[in-house]
Amino acid sequence: MKIQNPLQSPVFEGGDSWRPTAGLANLRLRAELLKKIRTFFELREVLEVDTPALSRAAATDRHLASFRVESATGTRFYLHTSPEFPMKRLLAAGAGDIWQLCKVFREGEAGRLHNPEFTLIEWYRLGFDPHRLMREVQELLAELLPAASSAAEYSTYREAFQRHAYLDPFNCGKQDCMRVLQISGRHVPAESDLDHDGWLDLVAGELVYPKLGRQGLSFIYDYPASQAALARVRAGDPAVAERFEAFFRGIELANGFHELLDAAEQRRRFQADRDYRRSHGLPEVPLDENLLTALESGLPDCAGVALGLDRVLMLAAGAHSLDEVIAFPSGRA
Repeated sequence: MKIQNPLQSPVFEGGDSWRPTAGLANLRLRAELLKKIRTFFELREVLEVDTPALSRAAATDRHLASFRVESATGTRFYLHTSPEFPMKRLLAAGAGDIWQLCKVFREGEAGRLHNPEFTLIEWYRLGFDPHRLMREVQELLAELLPAASSAAEYSTYREAFQRHAYLDPFNCGKQDCMRVLQISGRHVPAESDLDHDGWLDLVAGELVYPKLGRQGLSFIYDYPASQAALARVRAGDPAVAERFEAFFRGIELANGFHELLDAAEQRRRFQADRDYRRSHGLPEVPLDENLLTALESGLPDCAGVALGLDRVLMLAAGAHSLDEVIAFPSGRA
């Protein structure tokens, strides 16, 4: 009797749920990309680090849901949604330029481009501003994605909205967002408690982001100050968050910040997120006091970025979904 190679086909059904969903070619491609990534950072003398996946604190971000873990003794931990907080503690301790490749976990994220557990590359560069870091992201992606090696497009958040949604995101309201969505034939929620940023996110997801990176990499930067998260805000009219995202063929690949150094401002933002979560019935999570103490001790001037490896691999393989490049996605974990 001939035994079928469980890695020959990318998709298996029925009683074959023990089998991987990624084919052997894509598993080999993942291994090849990992080699290239380590060589990339080694040549630039960026130190590879390893930080815990479990934390006693969690991300307060109103758009992220952390997995909660209870120990046998009742101690509560959270699986990290990003290695950012402990990596910043290393930066404050003098580690210098650092990078990490790790699994991260986000509850409720599943679909063609999402899996609750996925692989993230995150790195921090001392003395870099967002534009210098964007160029380094472009250099790395040119190594991993030959199709993305052509000249990249750089646009501000405002320019991208004006070009693709015919809106000025800094001078529009709910009715303007509803109008452009309706004109474009997109679904508009009849009843919604979306705030201004929520409406901008909806317009961006429907009309702006899908059009980015069709010919090569596309970088969007200078987001609204209200979307700063852990980024610095640059004064101006309007004030903007020194933050960027990278897209290829309409898919977001990376999110980067000129990192906020002010511990008091970071605490204020965390608390505002906690207040939002409480008022909207989202689970309350503890602040990462170790991070805040590290910021108080002094974080060096730096920029950092997180890049989703599984999406890069999916694009490099010409695959349609993450299931084709992850050995065992959540449905078979």
